[in-house]
Amino acid sequence: MNIKNYLSVNIERVNSVLDELLVEENHYPENISNAVRYSVFAGGKRIRPLLSIAASECLGINPERFIRFGAAIELIHTYTLIHDDLPCIDNDDYRRGKKTCHKVFGEALAVLAGDALQTCAFEVFSQSIEAENINPKNQLNALWEFTRAIGIDGTIGGQVVDIESEGKEMTASTLEYIHDKKTGALILFSVKLPALLEGSNEKSLKALSLFGEKIGLAFQVVDDILDITGNEKTLGKTPGKDEKSKKLTYPSLYGIEKSREIADTLYGEAVNALDMFGNNANNLKSIAELIVKRNS
Repeated sequence: MNIKNYLSVNIERVNSVLDELLVEENHYPENISNAVRYSVFAGGKRIRPLLSIAASECLGINPERFIRFGAAIELIHTYTLIHDDLPCIDNDDYRRGKKTCHKVFGEALAVLAGDALQTCAFEVFSQSIEAENINPKNQLNALWEFTRAIGIDGTIGGQVVDIESEGKEMTASTLEYIHDKKTGALILFSVKLPALLEGSNEKSLKALSLFGEKIGLAFQVVDDILDITGNEKTLGKTPGKDEKSKKLTYPSLYGIEKSREIADTLYGEAVNALDMFGNNANNLKSIAELIVKRNS
């Protein structure tokens, strides 16, 4: 199966699971259930669950065993986007080419929709799922790693430093911290997830972790570049906001060409980390290439 068909098939699988996890449309109270579904199904590449699926293949594991957990990561990702778009943070009117949640449902419902998605994700991670034969100890460990990835030492911490850094002179180490935590932590967890749930050996976990760390940072470096070089049609959101907000980004620190070189280097290091998995890593490598070469 070529990578285009592979992505199409697996995005459909992820969307089907997301549909099962969420309350149905117009479920009472209607506004919150509709706001949640609007945000989750407003588009998106499903990069994080796709990374989990491809990482499962590296380990020779049937991805169906863990696909619910990968979908739960997408719920968390969507919650962070809803909150990022709020007027009190990034104040964005469009996301994925559609009006943001708060523009459609109001700020209060947007906050609550994000909260609801976060709660739903933890419901999934804490469920007892005997059919997939997951060791409860491994499941609990994965849940702990999940909370670390999105908490003060992860996504939230990165977002805080990002906000507090606007308009200030910052160092390269601060920039890397923001990107590693705000974006990279959840991507890293997505890649590690199958190994954590399976209880894989330390060598496999270390290799996947190195890949996730490198490709997570590369993802955000490319995002920084696209905020300058992209257009609203391809990005699905307003470009140029980083510069207007005087945010510290890789292009603002290194320039666009050097930033592209950094992204390419990170991609190379990520792919090399997967050598031990042989051909089982082909799809994961292809997703990494798409992350670095994307235009949206």
